[in-house]
Amino acid sequence: MLNVNCCEVMTPQERRLQDRIEGKEDKYRKTHARVFKILDRIENQKPQIDVERALYFTQSMEKTEGEPLILRWAKALEHVAANITVYIDDDQLLAGRAGYQGRYGILYPELDGDFLDMAVEELPKRKGSPFSISEKDARIVVEQIAPFWKGKTYHEALNIALPEEIHRLTYDDPDGLQSRFIVNETSSFRSSLQWVHDYEKILKRGFGGIRDEAQEKLDALDPLSPIANAEKKPFYEAIVRVCNAVILWANRHADLAEKMAAKESDPTRKAELETMAANCRRVPEFPARNFHEAVQSQWITQMFSRIEQKTGTIISNGRMDQYLYPYYVQDVEAGILDDNKAIELIECMYVGMAQFIDLYISPQGGAFNEGYAHWEAVTVGGQTREGLDATNELSYLFLRSKREFPHHYPDLAARIHARSPERFLAEIAETIKEGSGFPKLINDEEVIPLHLSKGAKFEEIFDYAVSGCAEIRMPNRDTYTSGNAYINFAAALEMAMYNGRMQKYGEELLTFESGDPTTFKTWDQFFDAYKAQQVYFLKTAFTQQYHVINNRKNHFATPFGSAMHDLCMKYAVDLHQPHVPEGIDLGYFEFMGIGTVVDSLSAIKKLVFEDKKLTMEEVLEACRNNFEGKEDVRAMLQNVPCFGNNDPYADSIARELDHICVDFANKYQQELGVHLDVRYVPFTSHVPFGKVVSATPNGRQAWTPLSDGSSASHGADKNGPTAVMLSNYTTKNFNYRERAARLVNIKFTPKCVEGPEGTKKLVDFIRTFCDLRLWHIQFNVINAETLKAAQREPEKYRNLIVRIAGYSAYFCDLSKDLQDDLIRRTAHDTI
Repeated sequence: MLNVNCCEVMTPQERRLQDRIEGKEDKYRKTHARVFKILDRIENQKPQIDVERALYFTQSMEKTEGEPLILRWAKALEHVAANITVYIDDDQLLAGRAGYQGRYGILYPELDGDFLDMAVEELPKRKGSPFSISEKDARIVVEQIAPFWKGKTYHEALNIALPEEIHRLTYDDPDGLQSRFIVNETSSFRSSLQWVHDYEKILKRGFGGIRDEAQEKLDALDPLSPIANAEKKPFYEAIVRVCNAVILWANRHADLAEKMAAKESDPTRKAELETMAANCRRVPEFPARNFHEAVQSQWITQMFSRIEQKTGTIISNGRMDQYLYPYYVQDVEAGILDDNKAIELIECMYVGMAQFIDLYISPQGGAFNEGYAHWEAVTVGGQTREGLDATNELSYLFLRSKREFPHHYPDLAARIHARSPERFLAEIAETIKEGSGFPKLINDEEVIPLHLSKGAKFEEIFDYAVSGCAEIRMPNRDTYTSGNAYINFAAALEMAMYNGRMQKYGEELLTFESGDPTTFKTWDQFFDAYKAQQVYFLKTAFTQQYHVINNRKNHFATPFGSAMHDLCMKYAVDLHQPHVPEGIDLGYFEFMGIGTVVDSLSAIKKLVFEDKKLTMEEVLEACRNNFEGKEDVRAMLQNVPCFGNNDPYADSIARELDHICVDFANKYQQELGVHLDVRYVPFTSHVPFGKVVSATPNGRQAWTPLSDGSSASHGADKNGPTAVMLSNYTTKNFNYRERAARLVNIKFTPKCVEGPEGTKKLVDFIRTFCDLRLWHIQFNVINAETLKAAQREPEKYRNLIVRIAGYSAYFCDLSKDLQDDLIRRTAHDTI
């Protein structure tokens, strides 16, 4: 048990944990009784796999081979909607789930069908984020689902398409089932990038209105036109079908609610079920008329999206404080809604989200997304389409709920701008101080001008929503959905050290021989060798992406997502096709390990070539031996200028590495027809990427995690959190637009932000973040003793929530490697 006396100041979360350990009742249980009751049933359950979506999807696809892909997809969704079991949970006020009651995941055989039969045997044994599956369901997978998909999946097509030199850095086996974690493709374990729908459109028009629009466009087609018959007709037919499918699914929930109400003896629950039935008869087919209908309509839309496809980091919730606000105001003024009831409905959605677990079948997907990762971001704050502050009463309710709701679902993101109200920032600070990692902050002052330079209109980018880890979306203008490359530039550093080779792979020449570094006489020679490896990795990633883009269009369709997109409807083009007219294709490539690489290069430059305190042979020998018996050398390597300290020596190197990336993107992304911008957002992949990289010249030991995002290396940020932000500011190449998100993790001790003075300091820190035009920042506020106690006695700390990389998760659901990574992050005790 945590010794209370060892922590001078505790966060509210730590106090709630301590109370729970001591058997005390949570102080919010009475005011949030409904959701607590639901959480009591599902918390800490091992998720189970529901195979129905995969089975019915496969059955339909078997019957429609040869038809246009988007029409096949719509027919498959119709078949799923008509046959999948529908459930309504006890105590719930919202209907709609995609699988078993309790915590569950569903399968997407169009992604994993070629190895799905093998995977279902391994999932229950997997150490990280395991799932259970019944013997009956496992047989269905092996006998009825997987056989159809063998030889038909996108993953198999991509594996064959990649040239040998690209394949060598992408996969570690001929079948492409194991990643090499060097230049990693991410498109084969998700059918789409993160996404946000235009939920406001659904609330105002309903799918009946979208269906009628598609039917009108279908009826107006030129019957003699080959393009109309071959391309546009199947598209609009698919839209009509998929709208009918989601309406059917909602009505099946209405049928179930009516049956349950007829048998219910408790008059209060009977009335709740009758309301649920009436809501599902109404929405999402027709426009919502009140707050309850609006929340139900959004929830059905969100859940059916999950049935349609596996979107990377899950479909996000958009600007809920904006599109729900008119219904909130109307019902409050009518006297039929108050803040507690509004929070109860929203939290009913939260506990529904908490039961759907985004299941990653592939080993690399699981490694990237530890702790049952999820990013169904709710966005609050920001600006209106007219550029005015958008904060409203619902914005504050969402923040309040996060302080009182004892779970890490959903993710919460707050948009910050130069005119954000002081109260809004203060409540954000109080929510951060609660200690569970919410909300993450996204900066309008960086996001808006950058996207204007890429072709967005003011009203589109003012209305952006946070999507996924640190990304943003303009729901009717964004059109790029292909997964992108994660590039392990620490591996490029190692190849510069070992002449195109890595210690993990022995004498295998992975790239090219850039020269024996022990023969280099100047820093420029070594730096040129590294830069040549970095450019080779970039060439590999862009060539890889060419094959990704050209193969996905033959394997994935999204009629449901396309139905909600203005440009798709206008041009009759599925969102997963390479280019939708008038759209902005915003992709990225990931820079993994910036702190690790910069600090290593800084050490070599200073100690070997400038101060001449070490020879290159001594550095390489120490790294080969993982610093065993070379502790003095390691100490020297760690005591050089490092990234994250606002030190021009290290930051100038980081800026040059960033410049190589943005300049390469500027020259070659046009060939792909997309914006392919540099991004620093690792999820949890800095852990598996570190497992292929031996010891590095910044003193990092072999096979340990790389630095995460654009944060400093562990323990290297010695000048405080503001210096970390200043390093991020000075290392960006502002004269290029080929930039995307940078993820910054900051860890504070609870004492640092204690009391009103701590809140003020945190608000000032957020203002500085805003002024520096950084994209993203997120916080852990927790005592190291709490994390260590949770490692020792996980059964007592099952409910400890921590911030990972764009999402929060239960600390005890993480691997020990990732737990140690969190513990080792610098905990700042001053701002």
